[in-house]
Amino acid sequence: MPVSDGPSSHSTYTIGAVVAALVDDFPDLSISKVRFLEAKGLLTPERRPSGYRVFSEADVERLRYILTAQRDRFWPLEVIREALDAIDRGLTPSGAGESSLPTVPETVAVDAVDPLLAAPRSSVLLTERELRRLAGIDETTLSGLLTYGLLRPDRQGHFDEDDLAVARAAGRLAAHGIEPRHLRPFRTAADRELALVEQVRGPAARRRDDDPAVDILRACLSLHAALVRGGLGD
Repeated sequence: MPVSDGPSSHSTYTIGAVVAALVDDFPDLSISKVRFLEAKGLLTPERRPSGYRVFSEADVERLRYILTAQRDRFWPLEVIREALDAIDRGLTPSGAGESSLPTVPETVAVDAVDPLLAAPRSSVLLTERELRRLAGIDETTLSGLLTYGLLRPDRQGHFDEDDLAVARAAGRLAAHGIEPRHLRPFRTAADRELALVEQVRGPAARRRDDDPAVDILRACLSLHAALVRGGLGD
């Protein structure tokens, strides 16, 4: 049965209550199977000081996903692990198979300037392999982008939606013979524009609801585009 942590908390469940809640849909489910999946790292229920496992509603739904993938899709544990990892990083797993690739949600901005600046940033995190395949770039291009500082993965080696936009743009440029080493000035220019924004906005502006950072950056990019277009006209 659910374990109450107080009137304002979400319900939590003992391992026996989890099995009881799901056994009608998954008749072969047992406490030992839940413990096995936990031992494999697919489930991470909270452990109380007493040593008892306490499952949240999210844990129960995660277990339901695992069991459904085993029963209906015949996925092995390693494929399920990859799918769960994709979900945890804000992606939508596409299924089993070497050619499958998690899908980036449509809300992730990857091309247009205004969405990149104005839209809320997503929590999507991509592995190096996922970034390379989604951006359509090869290992040499990715290595160059890392070498010249155009891509900056986090401590876990993951890339965000802005990195994906950079990689996709670099991929289009590579088709015209423009290599990552040619793009280093873009990194320098971006850092200078960011420094200008920080200089103008100041510490106080960061705490205001009308922080001018986005408007300043949009103006900088518009200026850049106008200068380049004017140069082409010359």
